[in-house]
Amino acid sequence: MGIKIFNKLSKYASLVKIAHTVFALPFAIIGFYLGLIHQNSVFDYRKFLLILLCVFFARNAAMSFNRIIDRNIDKLNPRTQSRDIPSGKILLRNAVIFLVINILGFILSTYFINSLCFFLSPVALAVILGYSFTKRFTFFAHFVLGMGLSLAPIGAYLAVTGHFDLLPILYSLTVLFWVGGFDIIYALGDINFDRKQKLHSIPQRFGITKSLIISATIHLFAFMFIITAGIFGNDGLLFWIGVVVFGILLFYQHIIVKPNDLKRINVAFFTFNGISSIILLIFFLLDYYISL
Repeated sequence: MGIKIFNKLSKYASLVKIAHTVFALPFAIIGFYLGLIHQNSVFDYRKFLLILLCVFFARNAAMSFNRIIDRNIDKLNPRTQSRDIPSGKILLRNAVIFLVINILGFILSTYFINSLCFFLSPVALAVILGYSFTKRFTFFAHFVLGMGLSLAPIGAYLAVTGHFDLLPILYSLTVLFWVGGFDIIYALGDINFDRKQKLHSIPQRFGITKSLIISATIHLFAFMFIITAGIFGNDGLLFWIGVVVFGILLFYQHIIVKPNDLKRINVAFFTFNGISSIILLIFFLLDYYISL
């Protein structure tokens, strides 16, 4: 019985690529701590747990919705034919049920945080679910994905404070440009398929070489925003060490992915970006607790 439950859970973890939570979660935790700093308050376990639930449910909803909407496209793409819905590992009906459960879980979690988060929850859902349609009509889809993940730091900050502020917005802008930049690199792997199916992306529109230049430029903006956030937040030495490492990893992925060598796209996409967000969080927290 336990093995069957584990196998089912593993299928849904595969459906939503649960490991990719490392992109948004560290910045949500940073947003939570920014709220604590602003409020000059102690660690709130209840709100922290609710924020984690929001990230969990929101990401599950976004990914499962994307898989449902793209199921017919995924069937045609050799890279994605083995995904859970097109391969039949998960029935469409069950994927829809999973989607609804996570949408309701997200809304319910925001309800227990505060009224502002609850009333803004439909807006957040519109952004993270709406991304799935964008590649059908605009190459700005990469930035819509970035916008979805950029809600993590500002959303967590709102959960603690109940109001907007500039500093978490700077972190959100960092996430927007960081994600937009590495999603362009990831889209290089589908450039021929996207052209054939008339799907929109920056690589499909501008080609490989120009897309890598655009991605590097966008990542430069991400690095500038995290520097601005550090200056505005009056952060300490440890935070700046984290920023330097974050910048090095941003830069390095543009070295290993070249116009004539795209073999390391997945390494650049997941490994380096996942590590960079975790490192930034670790040094942010070290700086926070040492300064107490």
